[in-house]
Amino acid sequence: MVTEKGIPKIAYFCMEIALDPSIPSYGGGLGILAGDMLRSAADLELPMVAISLAYRNGYFRQRLDQGGNQYEEPDPWQPETVLPSVEVAFSVRIEDRDVKVRAWRYSVHGLSGFIVPVYLLDTDLPENSDYDRTLTDSLYGGDQRYRIGQEVLLGMAASLCCGI
Repeated sequence: MVTEKGIPKIAYFCMEIALDPSIPSYGGGLGILAGDMLRSAADLELPMVAISLAYRNGYFRQRLDQGGNQYEEPDPWQPETVLPSVEVAFSVRIEDRDVKVRAWRYSVHGLSGFIVPVYLLDTDLPENSDYDRTLTDSLYGGDQRYRIGQEVLLGMAASLCCGI
């Protein structure tokens, strides 16, 4: 079930994946479903790789103020303090410019010890413009241009990084 180069045949990419409560890479149902699917894939030993974005600001945390009103605040984290980086970096073309991308690796372990790797893409690199450095900051954040940039990044990078 693996190509002759040893690359998994199944590539799964999703805007959000629930991996661990300490990694705020999801906002709700879609992320929970994606994480459960990857855990099942690891249990079934499917030749799979998953790709998402490393949201440095997380989704958000909900809090209640003294009056009982709900408000939201960022849920920041630093991937470099939690996950190993992947040595391979690459560029994705967005709006006629090259955006440098690196990846952080998370391993989903199956019952037998089989691993489905998950790569969280990150554009917070000094080579990128201030705007491009923020493309992987917020899940479902920003305006339409920001969101389309994230979708281009995820779609194009998924095809590039599946061989990592």
